[in-house]
Amino acid sequence: MKVACDPGVGYGPVMEPGRLQITFDCLDPARAGTFWAAALGYPVPDVEGWHNFLRSRGRSEEDLNATFAIEDPAGARPRMFFQRVPETKSVKNRVHLDLAAPAAGSSDRAEEIDAFAERLTALGAHKLRAVKKDDGYFVVMSDPEGNEFCVD
Repeated sequence: MKVACDPGVGYGPVMEPGRLQITFDCLDPARAGTFWAAALGYPVPDVEGWHNFLRSRGRSEEDLNATFAIEDPAGARPRMFFQRVPETKSVKNRVHLDLAAPAAGSSDRAEEIDAFAERLTALGAHKLRAVKKDDGYFVVMSDPEGNEFCVD
């Protein structure tokens, strides 16, 4: 399988039939893709390699960051695609991602969730609120583009 932003593997259409792709509208596709790669543990994207590839295909400098993608090299997780749109996000997402915080061996799941949320904040996410209910605990966050997601 080709990896979306790896010049050693190849660029271009990388979706295989039957695979899932999640697409984000955003203002800065490379920034959004880099954030989500770090958040999800995907390989670090080669932004400059991607831009050089696009230049070799005749893409104008102003359109180098019109699209971006990240992909799990094992193919087990969905491809994430980011496309530039002119408008900012203005209302709540109709669909959002839920990220399960990694288990760190703590007996306190809320502590593990909070630690993962702090790691994501350091990457550029924003903590919107923590929610404690009878059936559990989760943190509502937004990515650098303002798209909401949850950590549980």
